[in-house]
Amino acid sequence: MAGNGWPQMAENSRKTRAFGIIGQAKAIRQVEAHTYKVRSQSGNGQYVVTNGEGKFECTCPDFQYRVKEGKAEACKHVLAVRFYEKLRQRQDETDAISLAQDLALSCKFCGSSSLVKRGKRQTRLGMKPQYECKACGRWFVHNGTHLPRARIDERLQGMAVDLYFSGFSVRKIKRFLEEYYRVRVSHVAIYKWLRKYGRLLADYTRQFKPELSGVWNADEMMVKVSHERAAPLVPHKGNWFYLWNIIDNQTRFLLANRLSLQRNYLEARSVFQEARRTAKEPPSVVVTDAAKAYEGAYAESVPELRKIAHLSGSSLKSGRNARVERLHGTVREREKVMRSLKRKESGQELLDAYRAWYNYVRPHMGLGGLTPAQAAEIPLELGRNKTLNLIRKARDRQS
Repeated sequence: MAGNGWPQMAENSRKTRAFGIIGQAKAIRQVEAHTYKVRSQSGNGQYVVTNGEGKFECTCPDFQYRVKEGKAEACKHVLAVRFYEKLRQRQDETDAISLAQDLALSCKFCGSSSLVKRGKRQTRLGMKPQYECKACGRWFVHNGTHLPRARIDERLQGMAVDLYFSGFSVRKIKRFLEEYYRVRVSHVAIYKWLRKYGRLLADYTRQFKPELSGVWNADEMMVKVSHERAAPLVPHKGNWFYLWNIIDNQTRFLLANRLSLQRNYLEARSVFQEARRTAKEPPSVVVTDAAKAYEGAYAESVPELRKIAHLSGSSLKSGRNARVERLHGTVREREKVMRSLKRKESGQELLDAYRAWYNYVRPHMGLGGLTPAQAAEIPLELGRNKTLNLIRKARDRQS
């Protein structure tokens, strides 16, 4: 009987150690869509756990010499990743369920769910239940149609930010919140959320250093800034600005996006300096079109200019700048919904926020469903609800 009980004891021991791994800070890190790096409990290195079509594999000796030979069901690192995925999924589901429950019944003044029912009251919509809030002591009638603008749940605000950068207009978001969550909020309030959280996300994500390929693609496009009193750059087309974009070739990490009225060396130099601040290092190769403004703008000194290869004259037919051209298509789709930027300052704020969303939230088909930040190995776990979790992390750091 002792022999029969030994495999079960060994499996229980592995599960205990797997929970110990999860309890360590940053012990599990997702590097690709189905690949994790799990730190060894001894502290001597890390192991790679992959999940291909539901079949887990690990590079640790226990998996290689016991699991593969059928002597064990799974190693502790595989068990830790399984538990980790379940916990992350449960947290996302809990957020979605609790959002519906909280919005269904909470104090309209302080947001507390600690309520006492105090009968009913006649309203213009008929008899409605009346509640007393034990947190703030105020009484109110709950009809499920309105929350004060300052008390809108942060999960709805995070959803609004994500919907906006995904392609919804602020008025469509307003209608969506009212129809599906019975929350009335003005389009002006939604726009204020975008600017508020946009600045927060842009400031927070500047601290991270992405692991890049060193090959930068740079190009510019023209966007309309309707409320600026600048001389029209295109006859009879209103006020147009240049939007410069620099993207890493392999990870698709958007390093810089900058509005400018002119297309010259000084503006090109400014956008490359911004890209350097994001990358925390200079490029090794720069790919651009034949515009004279790019010549030498990517280097800080003459010796550095000799080290950086510049591939200029990259036309659409050559395909060398296709990745930044594809980014321009994505930005153009977003711009159509916005019906042009309004002013340069607020437009640049939204573009900075879009850069954070593009890098850390938006999955990229060319990266196998990873975000550019995941491809650049930035150690930031955001789960499924990436926008909300990114806002929460940014707010925690600010406080």
